[in-house]
Amino acid sequence: MSASRRVYLCLRRRIVEMDMLPGTRVVERDIAEEFGTSRTPVHEAVQRLADEGLIEIVPRSGTFVSRIPLDALDEANLVRHALETAIIEKAAERVGPDDVARLRAILAEQEAAITANDFGTFHRTDERFHALLAELSGYPGVWPIIQQAKTQMDRYRQLTLPLEGRMAGVLEEHRSVVDAIEARDPARAVAAMREHLDHVMPVLEITRKLRPEFFTTHLDARPAR
Repeated sequence: MSASRRVYLCLRRRIVEMDMLPGTRVVERDIAEEFGTSRTPVHEAVQRLADEGLIEIVPRSGTFVSRIPLDALDEANLVRHALETAIIEKAAERVGPDDVARLRAILAEQEAAITANDFGTFHRTDERFHALLAELSGYPGVWPIIQQAKTQMDRYRQLTLPLEGRMAGVLEEHRSVVDAIEARDPARAVAAMREHLDHVMPVLEITRKLRPEFFTTHLDARPAR
């Protein structure tokens, strides 16, 4: 793996998982020292993250982790609804007992993460759950498309996981999806997935009120500081 890609992947994970919060100043010199590399691969990684909307470069001011654009969340949710409901319908037609066992194993890991109050593990198992659904549908290549579309949504979702009952609610929704798949009922599986995805956005206003400095809209284009 090249130094540039290594830095890019690490910074991207930190930003998406909210280890680097919106508004955090990004200093290329410090990052280069941390990774033991020159400034060039760090600069390349930062530019790539800027192209993805995760970093904002402000002339004569500095480089910052971008705020979460509210406008992008609705668009990402629309894309995710369209693709994941299509995936789940196909998966419900194709799965066998071993496939259901793999899904339920992930749910068991999520339950353990809830018990441990481990938000990071819960999020990563959530990603594996949805990636496995794409695999079982016979269209695994759709999942990277969904991941790219929902990058900003993932940052927002990191803020919702600590809300009381949030992780437990997601787990129950996942169980409903798996139950429908096990029953080989595509219509029920689509309905369960749609209900699951519909619950992502309603908590947005609560989260936005708790941390308004983390969000922006097209009407508020001021740089994050």
